[in-house]
Amino acid sequence: MSEPRPAALRAIVRGRVQGIGFREYVLTRAGFLELTGYVCNLPDGRSVEVVAEGVRPDLEQLLDYLREGPRMSRVDAVDAEWREATGAYDGFGVGFARS
Repeated sequence: MSEPRPAALRAIVRGRVQGIGFREYVLTRAGFLELTGYVCNLPDGRSVEVVAEGVRPDLEQLLDYLREGPRMSRVDAVDAEWREATGAYDGFGVGFARS
């Protein structure tokens, strides 16, 4: 049986997700799932962007984690978009929003 093809997920998480450890929460879970990519706060002060690459089942698990969020968060919405993996990331880290 061959290895599953890598996929990519870009998600925007909206709600109370800045200043409460949301990026660290995503970083920990993405590391556990062995995903690559980044998480960053967006300039609007109420959204976080997550870009992750890996196998689809692990990305779907990450999406479930994003919808749940850490205890102090309040997730109002998660907009997810599936893409083809680029292989551009060495690991998973905390990034900075592009302005």
